[in-house]
Amino acid sequence: MKLFFPGSFDPFTIGHADLVERALKLDCQVVIAVGINEEKKPLYSAQQRLAAIKAYYQGEPRVSVIEYRGLTVDAVRENGCDAILRGIRSVTDYDKERNLADINRSISGVETVILVSSPAVQHVSSSLVRELLSFGREEAYYLMIDTFKPYMSLTTTLSVTAHHTSSRD
Repeated sequence: MKLFFPGSFDPFTIGHADLVERALKLDCQVVIAVGINEEKKPLYSAQQRLAAIKAYYQGEPRVSVIEYRGLTVDAVRENGCDAILRGIRSVTDYDKERNLADINRSISGVETVILVSSPAVQHVSSSLVRELLSFGREEAYYLMIDTFKPYMSLTTTLSVTAHHTSSRD
């Protein structure tokens, strides 16, 4: 099965990476799709996000990384995917994701595969990482994939030597 994993990924966190790793264990291919929303002001540019995620999955042939605009269901079809991959951390996430899955299925027939977050990364979100970065907290660097670190000097004034280990390191 080929899964379409959409998001802003600003930044791509260890929680995102955990979902991809678990989908790969299910013998799926994963298209990580960096959604571009012109109305949002991202911390990292689309080029930085794409480069960091591609570098992280370099050498993993079952993962591809793309940029997309427009409706997710249209991009799913354009990329030859079978379903959308989403993760949930809480009941609040479940309600939101169930509604999106219902809408996507009703307008296009595209199904959604939902994985429950692993307990170890359940607390991690891109918005949490951005907030920690805005306050100069080094803890943020343990919550994102290592390949974002070259872009830190472009977006923060922190000098960081922290290094996190994940299943991909």
